[in-house]
This record gives sequence, structure tokens and C-alpha cells, in this order.
Amino acid sequence: MQTKERTAGVTQPKNKITKKQVSNFLLNYAMIIMMVAFAIFVVIMRPNFVSYANFKNLALNTAVRFIIALGVSGCLITKGTDLSAGRMVGLAACISAILLQKADYSDKFYPNLGEMNMFVVLLIVLAICAVFGAVNGGVISFLKVPPFIATLGMQTLVYGICLVYTGAKPIGGLKGSYTKLATGGIGDTVTKYNLPYVLLIAIVVGFLMWFLYNKTRHGKYMYAIGGNESAAEVAGVNTSKTKILIYTLAAMLYALAGFILAAKSGGASVNTGMGYELEAIAGCTIGGVSTNGGVGRVSGILTGVLVFELLKISLQFMGVETSYTYIVQGLVIIIAVALDLRKYLAKK
Repeated sequence: MQTKERTAGVTQPKNKITKKQVSNFLLNYAMIIMMVAFAIFVVIMRPNFVSYANFKNLALNTAVRFIIALGVSGCLITKGTDLSAGRMVGLAACISAILLQKADYSDKFYPNLGEMNMFVVLLIVLAICAVFGAVNGGVISFLKVPPFIATLGMQTLVYGICLVYTGAKPIGGLKGSYTKLATGGIGDTVTKYNLPYVLLIAIVVGFLMWFLYNKTRHGKYMYAIGGNESAAEVAGVNTSKTKILIYTLAAMLYALAGFILAAKSGGASVNTGMGYELEAIAGCTIGGVSTNGGVGRVSGILTGVLVFELLKISLQFMGVETSYTYIVQGLVIIIAVALDLRKYLAKK
């Protein structure tokens, strides 16, 4: 709000912050403010929290989950969701690890398979997950199955396929050039002060998704569907095609995240990526992506994921037992969605 103040016969604008603006700001950024405040408290209590190693760990964790959250965000913006994200990440990680084992590894999954090019393997997992994503989009668009139910069924289906394929065996013995993707970076290799490759990949993916959401027809259609699907159809938007593309792209992002996660972990199992879809939804919601559709920015998603990861690392530094961290994370998800619903109702 602007008021006018007269000084020496000159009318000058004066900005005045109202109580409503303050309350709206606190409502919109309540979760971020609380978690950042907690992180500051941890820095005061645990000075060793501020270190290059810790920040690098935070950056690597955030990078992988940011890619997953970008996939989930498109589903949320169109008033959907994707509960199969974590299991697709796990399937992609397992396939990547199996195909990129060392040729001389004693417990090789395919003993007669030579070393494969990791970019070829990446294309394979992208294609496989894209099929599952397209099925998700098709079931939601043409069979009118609610996204929650469709992706929950896909979650179980993909997990079952992964169990059958791997025999529930952990996969290790990955070749060095593959694991270097997660451990290497651009910069000083002696002191290890470098810019990790994983972080660079996340930055590139983030920029591409920003461009897609803000500068393309697909992005405009996506927000239109989330705002009012019926109105979007009347305006000529092919909502079925757009949804299929959204869920297919989301699945490909899960595949990329799984490919990176296997390299980062040095192996994979059927439990890789378990529960990551909930973290992605939490990160998106904290970052301003509305579960009621039509609202969400890439910068907000990054902020939400970063703050959520900061919370988890802060809890670890405070010595909180892992079992209790799940309770805290669950509460954060509930509160974030509740605040989002309150914002939605306040606008009506």
C-alpha cells in the first residue's frame, strides 16, 4: 500500500507495510522460516555444522531430490500427484547398477555382459521409466482414474517388477567411471574443493524445466489445467495429451535421479528411493507448489527441497535418533499441506 507524504510542497510516496501483508508473508513462508530458524539454532549449538564437507553433502542430497521434485511438481500443478516416483527411482537405480557393474566383478548379475557405456544405460532407463509414466498419464486421462489411485497402483506394480527382476538382491561392484559421476566434479581434485557433477546436472535440469514451465506452450497448458481444467478444454487445450506428457516427463526425471543415486550410493537395491515421493511432495509444497493446482515455480521447488534437506541434516547434527526424524518429517508434510489448504481457502 502506498500513502502520500507532503514535504516542502512536494508530494512524495511513502511505503507502508500493513498487518495483512505481514500475516500473508508469515502464512506463505511459515515452514521455511521455522526450518531456517532451527538451522540457525543448530549452527549456534554445533559450530562444526558450517563446513565444506557438510555443505557438499547438503548440495548432493538436494540435487537428486530436486530432480525428483521437479517431476512431481508438474503432477501437483495439474491437481494430481505421483506416488510411484520413489519406486521408479529405485527401479532405475537397480537397472543402472546391474548394467554398469565391473566386468571382473565376482558377483556380476549378468556374468557374460561386457562393460556398457553409461550414457547408453541412461537412455535405457529413461525409456523404461517413460513407458511407466505414459501408462500413468493414460490411465489418469482416458480411464479417469484419480491420480492418487493410479500412481499408488503403479507404485506397487513397479516395486513388484523390481523384486522379480533383481531377486531382492543388493547390487554392487559398480565401475569407477560410473561412481565418479557422483564423487567427481570440476575444480581442485587434491583439496576436493570442487563443483560436483551431480550439482551441475541438477542446475541444467532446473533451468530446462524453468524454460519449459515459463516459456513454452506446454507450460501454459499445464498451469491452465491446474487452474480450471474445464475452461482449458473449452479454450482448446488437449488436456489428455498434456497430462500424458507431464507424467512421462516426470518418470524420465525419476529415471535420471535413480541413475545418479545408484552412482552416489555405490550400489542399489529394491529399497533404493523408498519414500522419496513423499519428500518430493513435501519439498514442492514447502516451496509454494499448491496441491490445489495451478501454482508453482521452479525457484520455489528448489527452496523447498533445500530447506527440507537442511532440516534433516540439522536433526542429524543435533544427535536426534533416525527413528524420530521420520516423525518430524511426517509432521512437516502434514503442516505444509495444511498451510497450503489454508492459503487456498483464504483466497476463495
